Amino acid sequence: MPERSAPDRSAWTYSVVIPVYNSEAVVGSTVDRVVEVFEAASLRYQVVLVNDGSRDGSWDVIADLARRSSHVVALDLLRNYGQHHANLAGLRESTGDYVITMDDDLQNPPDQLLLLIDKALEGHDVVFGRFERKQAPGYRRLGSKLIDLINRRVFEQPRDLAVSNFRILHRDVVERICGSRTAHPYITGQALMFSHSPADVLVRHDPRADGTSNYGLRRITSLVLTILFSYSVFPLRAAAALGFAVAGISFLLGLFYLVRSFFVDSAVPGWTTIAVLLAVLNGVVIMLLSMLGEYVVRTLNAVSAVTTYHVSERVSS
Repeated sequence: MPERSAPDRSAWTYSVVIPVYNSEAVVGSTVDRVVEVFEAASLRYQVVLVNDGSRDGSWDVIADLARRSSHVVALDLLRNYGQHHANLAGLRESTGDYVITMDDDLQNPPDQLLLLIDKALEGHDVVFGRFERKQAPGYRRLGSKLIDLINRRVFEQPRDLAVSNFRILHRDVVERICGSRTAHPYITGQALMFSHSPADVLVRHDPRADGTSNYGLRRITSLVLTILFSYSVFPLRAAAALGFAVAGISFLLGLFYLVRSFFVDSAVPGWTTIAVLLAVLNGVVIMLLSMLGEYVVRTLNAVSAVTTYHVSERVSS
Protein backbone atom coordinates (compact mmCIF):
# COMPACT_ATOMS: atom_id res chain seq x y z
CA MET A 1 0.00 0.00 0.00
CA PRO A 2 1.53 3.36 -1.01
CA GLU A 3 2.36 5.85 1.71
CA ARG A 4 0.02 8.78 2.09
CA SER A 5 1.68 12.00 0.89
CA ALA A 6 1.99 14.91 3.31
CA PRO A 7 -0.54 17.72 2.78
CA ASP A 8 0.71 20.83 1.00
CA ARG A 9 0.64 23.54 3.69
CA SER A 10 1.75 26.24 1.23
CA ALA A 11 -1.49 25.97 -0.77
CA TRP A 12 -3.37 27.85 1.97
CA THR A 13 -3.14 31.03 3.99
CA TYR A 14 -3.27 31.19 7.77
CA SER A 15 -4.36 33.71 10.37
CA VAL A 16 -3.37 33.46 14.03
CA VAL A 17 -5.72 35.24 16.45
CA ILE A 18 -4.26 36.05 19.88
CA PRO A 19 -6.36 37.80 22.56
CA VAL A 20 -4.04 39.92 24.70
CA TYR A 21 -4.70 40.82 28.33
CA ASN A 22 -2.06 42.21 30.70
CA SER A 23 0.75 40.41 28.85
CA GLU A 24 3.19 43.25 28.24
CA ALA A 25 6.18 41.15 29.32
CA VAL A 26 5.49 38.08 27.18
CA VAL A 27 3.28 38.92 24.17
CA GLY A 28 6.24 40.18 22.12
CA SER A 29 8.04 36.84 22.55
CA THR A 30 4.82 34.99 21.66
CA VAL A 31 4.50 36.87 18.38
CA ASP A 32 8.20 36.49 17.54
CA ARG A 33 8.00 32.73 17.96
CA VAL A 34 4.80 32.51 15.89
CA VAL A 35 6.49 34.46 13.09
CA GLU A 36 9.56 32.20 13.27
CA VAL A 37 7.39 29.10 12.78
CA PHE A 38 5.62 30.46 9.70
CA GLU A 39 8.74 32.00 8.16
CA ALA A 40 10.70 28.77 8.60
CA ALA A 41 7.91 26.81 6.90
CA SER A 42 7.59 29.44 4.12
CA LEU A 43 3.86 29.86 4.71
CA ARG A 44 1.64 32.86 4.03
CA TYR A 45 0.33 34.13 7.33
CA GLN A 46 -1.31 36.93 9.31
CA VAL A 47 -1.19 37.57 13.07
CA VAL A 48 -4.19 39.36 14.62
CA LEU A 49 -3.57 40.70 18.13
CA VAL A 50 -6.63 41.84 20.07
CA ASN A 51 -5.99 43.93 23.19
CA ASP A 52 -8.88 43.12 25.52
CA GLY A 53 -8.76 46.17 27.80
CA SER A 54 -5.30 45.50 29.27
CA ARG A 55 -4.32 47.69 32.21
CA ASP A 56 -0.57 47.47 31.50
CA GLY A 57 1.43 48.44 28.43
CA SER A 58 0.28 45.52 26.26
CA TRP A 59 -1.35 47.81 23.69
CA ASP A 60 1.83 49.82 23.14
CA VAL A 61 3.76 46.58 22.56
CA ILE A 62 1.37 45.06 20.03
CA ALA A 63 0.72 48.38 18.27
CA ASP A 64 4.47 48.73 17.72
CA LEU A 65 4.64 45.17 16.37
CA ALA A 66 1.82 45.98 13.92
CA ARG A 67 3.56 49.15 12.71
CA ARG A 68 6.81 47.27 12.04
CA SER A 69 5.39 44.17 10.32
CA SER A 70 3.03 43.86 7.38
CA HIS A 71 1.94 40.47 8.73
CA VAL A 72 0.60 41.83 12.04
CA VAL A 73 -2.68 43.63 12.77
CA ALA A 74 -3.45 45.03 16.23
CA LEU A 75 -6.94 45.83 17.53
CA ASP A 76 -7.59 47.76 20.73
CA LEU A 77 -10.99 47.02 22.26
CA LEU A 78 -12.77 49.81 24.10
CA ARG A 79 -12.73 47.87 27.36
CA ASN A 80 -12.35 44.34 28.70
CA TYR A 81 -15.08 42.23 27.09
CA GLY A 82 -13.67 38.79 27.78
CA GLN A 83 -11.64 36.22 25.86
CA HIS A 84 -14.44 34.97 23.61
CA HIS A 85 -15.46 38.48 22.52
CA ALA A 86 -11.80 39.23 21.77
CA ASN A 87 -11.51 36.01 19.76
CA LEU A 88 -14.65 36.96 17.82
CA ALA A 89 -13.16 40.37 16.99
CA GLY A 90 -10.02 38.60 15.78
CA LEU A 91 -11.99 36.11 13.68
CA ARG A 92 -13.80 38.96 11.95
CA GLU A 93 -10.49 40.68 11.21
CA SER A 94 -8.80 37.50 9.94
CA THR A 95 -8.34 36.78 6.25
CA GLY A 96 -6.73 33.31 6.20
CA ASP A 97 -8.19 30.13 4.74
CA TYR A 98 -7.53 28.66 8.19
CA VAL A 99 -7.65 30.57 11.46
CA ILE A 100 -5.77 29.50 14.58
CA THR A 101 -6.64 30.83 18.04
CA MET A 102 -4.12 30.65 20.86
CA ASP A 103 -3.22 32.27 24.19
CA ASP A 104 -0.76 35.13 24.62
CA ASP A 105 1.32 33.61 27.45
CA LEU A 106 3.31 30.90 25.58
CA GLN A 107 1.39 28.10 27.30
CA ASN A 108 0.30 27.18 23.76
CA PRO A 109 3.78 26.67 22.26
CA PRO A 110 4.02 28.21 18.77
CA ASP A 111 6.17 25.28 17.61
CA GLN A 112 3.04 23.12 17.92
CA LEU A 113 1.10 25.18 15.35
CA LEU A 114 2.15 22.96 12.45
CA LEU A 115 0.62 19.94 14.21
CA LEU A 116 -2.77 21.67 14.14
CA ILE A 117 -2.31 22.66 10.51
CA ASP A 118 -1.31 19.17 9.35
CA LYS A 119 -4.27 17.58 11.15
CA ALA A 120 -6.68 20.10 9.62
CA LEU A 121 -5.31 19.44 6.14
CA GLU A 122 -6.26 15.80 6.53
CA GLY A 123 -9.84 16.96 5.97
CA HIS A 124 -11.04 18.31 9.32
CA ASP A 125 -12.74 21.71 9.50
CA VAL A 126 -11.99 22.12 13.23
CA VAL A 127 -8.99 20.74 15.13
CA PHE A 128 -8.44 21.26 18.85
CA GLY A 129 -5.18 20.85 20.70
CA ARG A 130 -5.33 17.96 23.16
CA PHE A 131 -2.83 18.78 25.89
CA GLU A 132 -0.46 16.02 27.00
CA ARG A 133 -0.53 17.50 30.49
CA LYS A 134 -2.19 20.81 31.26
CA GLN A 135 -0.02 23.17 33.30
CA ALA A 136 -2.75 24.77 35.41
CA PRO A 137 -3.90 24.97 39.06
CA GLY A 138 -6.25 22.31 40.39
CA TYR A 139 -9.34 24.54 40.30
CA ARG A 140 -8.64 25.32 36.63
CA ARG A 141 -8.49 21.62 35.77
CA LEU A 142 -11.71 21.02 37.74
CA GLY A 143 -13.37 23.92 35.93
CA SER A 144 -12.22 22.51 32.58
CA LYS A 145 -13.80 19.14 33.43
CA LEU A 146 -17.09 20.86 34.34
CA ILE A 147 -17.10 22.85 31.10
CA ASP A 148 -16.22 19.67 29.19
CA LEU A 149 -19.24 17.94 30.75
CA ILE A 150 -21.50 20.84 29.74
CA ASN A 151 -20.06 20.84 26.21
CA ARG A 152 -20.95 17.18 25.82
CA ARG A 153 -24.53 17.80 26.93
CA VAL A 154 -25.21 21.13 25.19
CA PHE A 155 -23.09 20.92 22.02
CA GLU A 156 -22.97 17.12 21.61
CA GLN A 157 -19.19 17.04 21.86
CA PRO A 158 -18.03 13.50 21.02
CA ARG A 159 -16.75 11.63 24.07
CA ASP A 160 -13.37 10.92 22.46
CA LEU A 161 -12.83 14.56 21.46
CA ALA A 162 -10.83 16.98 23.64
CA VAL A 163 -11.42 20.72 23.21
CA SER A 164 -9.28 23.74 24.11
CA ASN A 165 -8.67 27.37 23.16
CA PHE A 166 -5.69 26.19 21.06
CA ARG A 167 -7.51 25.29 17.84
CA ILE A 168 -7.63 25.76 14.09
CA LEU A 169 -10.83 26.58 12.20
CA HIS A 170 -11.55 26.35 8.49
CA ARG A 171 -12.79 29.57 6.88
CA ASP A 172 -16.29 28.08 6.45
CA VAL A 173 -16.58 27.54 10.23
CA VAL A 174 -15.20 31.02 10.90
CA GLU A 175 -17.82 32.59 8.64
CA ARG A 176 -20.61 30.69 10.39
CA ILE A 177 -19.37 31.84 13.80
CA CYS A 178 -19.01 35.46 12.67
CA GLY A 179 -22.49 35.39 11.14
CA SER A 180 -24.24 33.98 14.19
CA ARG A 181 -26.28 36.49 16.17
CA THR A 182 -25.56 36.09 19.86
CA ALA A 183 -24.77 38.59 22.59
CA HIS A 184 -22.70 35.95 24.41
CA PRO A 185 -20.19 34.30 22.04
CA TYR A 186 -18.64 31.01 23.10
CA ILE A 187 -16.17 30.10 20.37
CA THR A 188 -15.54 26.51 21.47
CA GLY A 189 -19.23 25.63 21.53
CA GLN A 190 -19.92 27.46 18.28
CA ALA A 191 -17.02 25.66 16.61
CA LEU A 192 -18.62 22.35 17.63
CA MET A 193 -22.03 23.52 16.42
CA PHE A 194 -20.83 24.74 13.03
CA SER A 195 -18.38 21.96 12.09
CA HIS A 196 -19.00 18.58 10.49
CA SER A 197 -15.66 16.85 11.09
CA PRO A 198 -14.03 18.01 14.34
CA ALA A 199 -10.84 16.34 15.54
CA ASP A 200 -8.03 16.84 18.01
CA VAL A 201 -4.28 16.37 18.00
CA LEU A 202 -1.84 15.85 20.85
CA VAL A 203 0.12 19.02 21.65
CA ARG A 204 2.39 20.24 24.41
CA HIS A 205 1.20 22.66 27.12
CA ASP A 206 3.98 24.68 28.72
CA PRO A 207 4.02 26.54 32.05
CA ARG A 208 3.06 30.20 31.86
CA ALA A 209 6.15 32.23 30.90
CA ASP A 210 5.30 35.24 33.05
CA GLY A 211 2.81 36.24 35.75
CA THR A 212 -0.29 34.31 36.75
CA SER A 213 -3.37 33.23 34.84
CA ASN A 214 -6.10 35.82 34.32
CA TYR A 215 -8.68 33.04 34.05
CA GLY A 216 -9.68 32.70 37.69
CA LEU A 217 -12.59 31.08 39.46
CA ARG A 218 -14.89 34.04 38.78
CA ARG A 219 -14.28 33.90 35.03
CA ILE A 220 -14.79 30.13 34.95
CA THR A 221 -18.09 30.51 36.82
CA SER A 222 -19.15 33.28 34.43
CA LEU A 223 -18.33 31.06 31.43
CA VAL A 224 -20.36 28.17 32.85
CA LEU A 225 -23.36 30.46 33.37
CA THR A 226 -22.96 31.91 29.87
CA ILE A 227 -23.03 28.44 28.31
CA LEU A 228 -26.02 27.32 30.38
CA PHE A 229 -28.18 30.40 29.91
CA SER A 230 -27.20 31.34 26.35
CA TYR A 231 -27.03 27.94 24.66
CA SER A 232 -29.14 25.60 26.80
CA VAL A 233 -32.63 25.34 28.28
CA PHE A 234 -31.33 23.03 31.01
CA PRO A 235 -31.56 25.59 33.88
CA LEU A 236 -35.14 26.42 32.96
CA ARG A 237 -36.15 22.78 32.72
CA ALA A 238 -34.34 21.94 35.97
CA ALA A 239 -36.11 24.79 37.76
CA ALA A 240 -39.45 23.74 36.26
CA ALA A 241 -38.87 20.14 37.38
CA LEU A 242 -38.04 21.35 40.87
CA GLY A 243 -41.13 23.53 40.86
CA PHE A 244 -43.35 20.60 39.85
CA ALA A 245 -41.74 18.39 42.49
CA VAL A 246 -42.28 20.93 45.26
CA ALA A 247 -45.82 21.62 44.06
CA GLY A 248 -46.55 17.88 44.06
CA ILE A 249 -45.18 17.41 47.56
CA SER A 250 -47.15 20.44 48.78
CA PHE A 251 -50.33 19.07 47.20
CA LEU A 252 -49.86 15.70 48.88
CA LEU A 253 -49.09 17.38 52.20
CA GLY A 254 -52.21 19.51 51.88
CA LEU A 255 -54.30 16.44 51.03
CA PHE A 256 -52.87 14.66 54.06
CA TYR A 257 -53.85 17.49 56.42
CA LEU A 258 -57.30 17.72 54.80
CA VAL A 259 -58.02 14.02 55.31
CA ARG A 260 -56.54 14.14 58.81
CA SER A 261 -58.88 16.97 59.78
CA PHE A 262 -61.89 14.69 59.23
CA PHE A 263 -60.70 12.17 61.80
CA VAL A 264 -58.56 14.07 64.29
CA ASP A 265 -59.54 17.21 66.07
CA SER A 266 -56.66 19.63 66.41
CA ALA A 267 -56.38 22.45 68.89
CA VAL A 268 -53.30 23.83 67.17
CA PRO A 269 -54.09 26.77 64.90
CA GLY A 270 -51.67 25.44 62.23
CA TRP A 271 -49.96 28.68 61.44
CA THR A 272 -46.53 27.01 61.34
CA THR A 273 -47.58 24.63 58.57
CA ILE A 274 -49.15 27.41 56.58
CA ALA A 275 -46.11 29.65 56.99
CA VAL A 276 -43.74 26.87 55.90
CA LEU A 277 -45.85 25.98 52.87
CA LEU A 278 -46.17 29.62 51.82
CA ALA A 279 -42.44 30.17 52.20
CA VAL A 280 -41.55 27.10 50.13
CA LEU A 281 -44.08 27.75 47.38
CA ASN A 282 -43.27 31.46 47.15
CA GLY A 283 -39.58 30.64 47.04
CA VAL A 284 -40.13 28.28 44.09
CA VAL A 285 -42.23 30.87 42.27
CA ILE A 286 -39.59 33.56 42.76
CA MET A 287 -36.88 31.17 41.56
CA LEU A 288 -38.85 30.35 38.42
CA LEU A 289 -39.54 34.03 37.73
CA SER A 290 -35.84 34.83 38.19
CA MET A 291 -34.90 32.05 35.78
CA LEU A 292 -37.39 33.32 33.21
CA GLY A 293 -36.09 36.86 33.70
CA GLU A 294 -32.54 35.72 32.97
CA TYR A 295 -33.66 34.17 29.68
CA VAL A 296 -35.69 37.26 28.76
CA VAL A 297 -32.71 39.57 29.37
CA ARG A 298 -30.35 37.40 27.31
CA THR A 299 -32.92 37.08 24.51
CA LEU A 300 -33.36 40.86 24.49
CA ASN A 301 -29.60 41.34 24.28
CA ALA A 302 -29.34 38.86 21.43
CA VAL A 303 -32.03 40.47 19.28
CA SER A 304 -31.07 44.08 19.98
CA ALA A 305 -27.25 44.03 20.04
CA VAL A 306 -25.62 45.09 16.78
CA THR A 307 -22.16 44.18 18.08
CA THR A 308 -20.96 42.74 21.36
CA TYR A 309 -17.70 44.72 21.45
CA HIS A 310 -16.26 47.99 20.14
CA VAL A 311 -12.84 48.55 18.61
CA SER A 312 -11.33 51.86 19.64
CA GLU A 313 -8.22 51.63 17.44
CA ARG A 314 -6.79 49.48 14.65
CA VAL A 315 -3.10 49.48 13.75
CA SER A 316 -1.43 47.86 10.75
CA SER A 317 1.44 48.79 8.49
